[in-house]
Amino acid sequence: QLQLVESGGGLVQPGGSVRLSCAVSGFTSDYYYIGWFRQVPGKEREGVSCIGVGSGSANYADSVKDRFTISIDNADSMVYLQMNSLKAEDTAVYYCAARPGWWCGLSLGDYDYWGQGTQVTVST
Repeated sequence: QLQLVESGGGLVQPGGSVRLSCAVSGFTSDYYYIGWFRQVPGKEREGVSCIGVGSGSANYADSVKDRFTISIDNADSMVYLQMNSLKAEDTAVYYCAARPGWWCGLSLGDYDYWGQGTQVTVST
């Protein structure tokens, strides 16, 4: 089964950038997709971005369009989330998740496998 490990979180200033990484292991084909989600205390977990490993198709939440970019490095089985122009409201625990499939979506319930999360704090 798939295993996911997030890394790259930390403290960043507003307007700054950070790149989150999701190491994916245990896959046997490209018939799956990866999503990034985030959650703050007292709020529902929300989808941020996703990408189909096999399809290459990506989607973004409206709140991060034109600021975040999701990508895949097939050489090391990594999925990245490049986050630019960060805002205080981007502060959250970020999770990567996966499920078998072709076209990715941002519905939380669609995902079968989850990482443990990495904290991103946007603050001065």
